Amino acid sequence: MNKKGLAILMRTRMRPNDPTKLSLSPLSNSQGDPQGNHSVGRIIKHAPVEGNDKLSTEREFELVRESMHSAISMNKTEVLDAVLNDFSSGYFSLDYENRRRLLLALAKEYDLNRTQVRELLKQYLGLELASGEDAQFRGLEEEGLLSTFYRTERNLRHALKPVYEVLFERLNTHPGGLRFLSILRADILSILTEENIASLRALDSYLKEKLSTWLSPAALELHQITWDDPASLLEKIVAYEAVHPISNLIDLKRRLGVGRRCFGYLHPAIPGEPLIFIEVALLKNVAQTVQEVLWNEPPIPESEATCALFYSISSTQPGLSGINLGKFLIKRVITLVKRDMPQISTYATLSPIPGFMQWLLSKLASQSKFAEAEDMPESSADGSSSTFRENILEPEEEKALMDSSMGIAAGTNGMEVMLSLLTSTNHEWTNSAEFLSILKPPLMRLCARYLLQEKKRGKALDSVANFHLQNGAMIERINWMADRSEKGLRQSGGIMVNYVYRSENIEEFAQSYFSKGHIRASADLHRYVGVI
Repeated sequence: MNKKGLAILMRTRMRPNDPTKLSLSPLSNSQGDPQGNHSVGRIIKHAPVEGNDKLSTEREFELVRESMHSAISMNKTEVLDAVLNDFSSGYFSLDYENRRRLLLALAKEYDLNRTQVRELLKQYLGLELASGEDAQFRGLEEEGLLSTFYRTERNLRHALKPVYEVLFERLNTHPGGLRFLSILRADILSILTEENIASLRALDSYLKEKLSTWLSPAALELHQITWDDPASLLEKIVAYEAVHPISNLIDLKRRLGVGRRCFGYLHPAIPGEPLIFIEVALLKNVAQTVQEVLWNEPPIPESEATCALFYSISSTQPGLSGINLGKFLIKRVITLVKRDMPQISTYATLSPIPGFMQWLLSKLASQSKFAEAEDMPESSADGSSSTFRENILEPEEEKALMDSSMGIAAGTNGMEVMLSLLTSTNHEWTNSAEFLSILKPPLMRLCARYLLQEKKRGKALDSVANFHLQNGAMIERINWMADRSEKGLRQSGGIMVNYVYRSENIEEFAQSYFSKGHIRASADLHRYVGVI
């Protein structure tokens, strides 16, 4: 093994194998979600301190609070960098409760001045523009009134900016400040998972808006990650891969070798660490299983490839959750591959469906209860249960499940049998050719329904589907037993989906989905749900 391989191996062994346990700050844990849709882990809570230690901790908190106030209020630019350094290093020294206290103080005490806003609104509403014929003769008087409008509007815009904007702006231009802001937001999100605090949500929303501006595509560098990159960068690829974990150095070299590409977005303020990265396989056809992408050897000659398959996209920064860098990354990669490999005509994904089994099992459980209630004599009179009753199985699916359940899966109806099979220990149903054959039709049909019809606030319920659809993709195909790993079976019963990006339709499809929630899909997918 060469020195680079040894360095990557040693660094990775020193960090947790599970990317969901990587700490970006002393207190917060990252929990990666497939396809770059991320949730933020809880801040690690420390045991309460007592006596002199408590006094020391309180003094430490007050010092950090003072440095934060100075970082906001100070106008002496020559010492501002030192103050910002004191604040950021002091913040990292705080325990859970004191970070929470500090963030709440920032959100509440350095918010906008609502009394001033109300006064300016009263002034603004008291102004009247001349209209009709009078306006033609007022001349300079009209100009003076307009000047009053402009001045009041300018003052109102200024008053609507919270005071903590100063801190964010100063940190953004401070060395290491952008990374610190990302960690700060990760901690805010961690607290919000446990407590719904309005002022903290407002702080998060404002910081997210600022980060979205500072991390615009123009500020990001698209970098092709290869084996020639520093070991420190490659180690981060191993550590943060959230969809298909990298098992060893051979696996890493394969993903960066012939027939494969890896691209990441880097920012000058966070050198040597991609904010988000995407892995691409160059294939003859759109892959139907993860095995085709990760395990098949050897890769085809790149000159024979006609498909660029995006099989993993991972973010490295929990504090950038909700900022869609993946959308811009995919578009840039398509443009780059199209330029370098004009023979590539298809751009597709092989994606997980992380919410399918959770939705399906919940549906099966609730419908089974409604079916039981409907069979009871007292419930049939008022018909209360039938209002929500829905047999999600077709008659032939119901019959096949009931015929096969003898002595293996208990249940008085097909839905109960299906629920029993899908929740069996170690996914035993996948080891039976009979059960695979029986479960395939309902699972594929219900998966298509889940992707096409199940929505939240007018958008796809599945987080990965929502990500690709809002980026302008269409749903092309769902694939049976495409990922037989424990995670794949638990999340989606082993089913994976191909989304396809057609460059000529990306903007149209994205706009249609954004404005109307319209999901574009192939005719084959629509056939599963009886729509052609």
